[in-house]
Amino acid sequence: MTKIAICGACGKMGRVIADIIDKRDDCEVCAGIDKINDNYASFPIVDTPQMLIEKPDVIIDFSHPSTLDSLLDYCLTNSVPLVIATTGYTDEQIVKIKKAAESMPLFFTFNMSLGINLLAELARKATSVLEGQFDIEIVEKHHNQKIDAPSGTAIMLADVINDTLEKKCSYTYDRHSVRAKRSSNEIGIHSIRGGNIVGEHEIIFAGQDEVITLKHEAHSKSVFAVGSVNAALFLNGKPAGLYDMSDLLAEA
Repeated sequence: MTKIAICGACGKMGRVIADIIDKRDDCEVCAGIDKINDNYASFPIVDTPQMLIEKPDVIIDFSHPSTLDSLLDYCLTNSVPLVIATTGYTDEQIVKIKKAAESMPLFFTFNMSLGINLLAELARKATSVLEGQFDIEIVEKHHNQKIDAPSGTAIMLADVINDTLEKKCSYTYDRHSVRAKRSSNEIGIHSIRGGNIVGEHEIIFAGQDEVITLKHEAHSKSVFAVGSVNAALFLNGKPAGLYDMSDLLAEA
């Protein structure tokens, strides 16, 4: 039985994760971490990782980038694997995550959905076939409460595409400030915020007289929660290293 602590336990995703774990027989929530505790849970909830009474087998983080330092400090000190599913990290924070993974097992991805990771692989294949003939644009849509833009997933998809290209592209986030024709060596990334859209990502390959579109829609937050729980079970017992969804899928 894998004992999991949820960082961000009282948030929307934290509650979904707790509910999913409650329906499984191979893991359980041993504690939550959240500065706001509305006493909804049957498990104890503390303000910081350092206040945990019981050492968990794994921590799942679906909270806020501001909690990163305390999480890494606790996990490195106590040899606890960490699944990071929070988005909106700065480049400096991502460097910290990669550095920490040299000394602990750490699962980090911009999106926990199996479908999104399949989309990334399809984009990689399409890019290798279409390079030089098609302009590439990415459109992402999320609910009106999402703070970061573009989404971490959109950046991940752009990075996958750019890593595949022989001729690297720059990212264009805002076209209205520059009145000029689109260059061939750019990837456009566009953000839409509205309503309660869980998450949509669309990759457009626009060529001469034809357009190819790859698209993923998440209709429920549960797809991300399920992925994070699977990642936690995968990570438990692993040696130090930086893992992502491709590692989990390879072992499935």
